[in-house]
Amino acid sequence: MTTRFDPFREIDRLADHVLGTARNAATMPLDLYRSGHHYVIHFDLPGVDPGSIDVSVENRTLTVRAQRTDRADEGTQWLARERPTGTYARQLTLGDGLSTEEIDATYADGVLTLTVPVAEQARPRRIDVVRADTAHAVGTTSSNERQEIQS
Repeated sequence: MTTRFDPFREIDRLADHVLGTARNAATMPLDLYRSGHHYVIHFDLPGVDPGSIDVSVENRTLTVRAQRTDRADEGTQWLARERPTGTYARQLTLGDGLSTEEIDATYADGVLTLTVPVAEQARPRRIDVVRADTAHAVGTTSSNERQEIQS
């Protein structure tokens, strides 16, 4: 028996591997936006047991893990199986200007929502400008003051 090398089959195998990995990473798609002094992240997690969801922050890395279990009985004959099962994880790096101690998480209708507040010190603030009196402006001295300084 001879083994024949088919370069197109190898390319297809490699593409399936790469796209399969990308497809698995995309099983937890997200939306991210800023609303006022908060960032809001919505993760799609349909069919996930809420008790399996784990959200953690370590060294400014936000990690979301969830488990979708197979609900088929033994002896099930699959006709189509497109919904992935297993453990899924997604990581996001959080900036320094966020308050990681105050992250809020809710899960409803298959969507995990995280609200990440902007830290107080990172929020934009208005600085009032006061008109200075020209007689007291920094860098101006009267002729009498100049004579005292020179003496």
